[in-house]
Amino acid sequence: MTKPLLEVRNLVKHFPVRGGGFSVVRQQVKAVDDVSFTLLPGQTLGLVGESGCGKSTLGRALLRLQEPNSGQIFFEGRDILQMNRAELKAQRRDMQIIFQDPFASLSPRRTVAQTVCEPLDVHGIGSPLERRKRVEELIELVGLRAAVLNRYPHEFSGGQRQRIGIARALALNPKLIVADEPVSALDVSVQSQVLNLIKDLQRQLGVSFIFISHDLAVIQHISDVVAVMYLGRIVEQAAVSSLYTSPKHPYTQALLSAVPSPHPASGAKRIILPGDVPSPISPPSGCAFHPRCPAAQAKCQITEPQQTTLHNGGHQRHFACHYPLGD
Repeated sequence: MTKPLLEVRNLVKHFPVRGGGFSVVRQQVKAVDDVSFTLLPGQTLGLVGESGCGKSTLGRALLRLQEPNSGQIFFEGRDILQMNRAELKAQRRDMQIIFQDPFASLSPRRTVAQTVCEPLDVHGIGSPLERRKRVEELIELVGLRAAVLNRYPHEFSGGQRQRIGIARALALNPKLIVADEPVSALDVSVQSQVLNLIKDLQRQLGVSFIFISHDLAVIQHISDVVAVMYLGRIVEQAAVSSLYTSPKHPYTQALLSAVPSPHPASGAKRIILPGDVPSPISPPSGCAFHPRCPAAQAKCQITEPQQTTLHNGGHQRHFACHYPLGD
C-alpha cells in the first residue's frame, strides 16, 4: 500500500476578533475547524467551496505560512508543526505555493531571472553558473523563452506572469505544491493553457498538488480526488468520478447543479440554496449546513454529523451528513 505524502489530522485555525480598550479577544473566526485528509504521492487533491469557506487559509496553514492552533500535519511521516525554524526551512524545499494573483505575487523590482532564482539563492543550491542554467531550464519548461529572463513583470501578460510563478514554485524540485486559485484571475482562454501546463508538469515531474478553486469545472479537469469545504470543514471527499456522478452531501449536490451544462436541453435542474453562508464567528448548532439544506430534519439542528467512510472498488469516500443522498 502506498504511503501518504501528506496526512492532515484534526487541523484547526481560528483567528481572534478583538475589541474594547485593551483589545481583548471577544470571539474567534473559525476559518479551519477540525479538518483531516490524506494525499498520496503524485496525486492532485481539488479543494472546492464557496468564498469564505476556509480553502485558502487551509492551504497556507499546511505550509505554516499561517500557524495552526492545533492538529497535526505529517509530511512523509514527520509532523511539520513540531519542527523548529531550521528544520522547517529545510522542509520547505519540498513544499511550495503558487499564489492566486500573478500581478501581486511577483516583485516589480526583480527581473524574471532574479525571481525564479530566489529559492535557489535562499537555500544555497549550486554555483551562480549552475543556478543560471537551472533558471533557463525552468523558464523553458513553463513555455517561455530564455530571452525573457532580464525583463520585469510589468512587461508580461497575466498568463505569462503566472507561468513565471509556476517556474519559481518548481525551482527546488518540490514534492508538493499548493496552488491557491492559480487561474481565477486569468482570461478563460488563458486558464485552459495554464491548467494544461500544470497537468503536463505533474505528469512529467510526479509532483503532488493541492489545487484550490471555487470553479467545479476546473476542479473536475485537474483533480484525482475532490474535497468539498463548507464553513471551515470538509463535508465530503471522494474520487472525482464518484463525487461528480453521485454526490452524497446535499451541499455538494447544490454546487454541482450550478455548473453550466454543455447540453442546455438536458433539463438539469439548478438547486438554489436559501440565504447566505453563516458567519464563521458563530456557526449554527448541529450541522452547520442545516439552515440552507433542503433535506434538513430536526436531528440536523441539534447533532453535528460525524464523518462516514465508504469503501468502493479500492477507493474511499468520506462525508458528514445524517441523511446522505442515495440512502
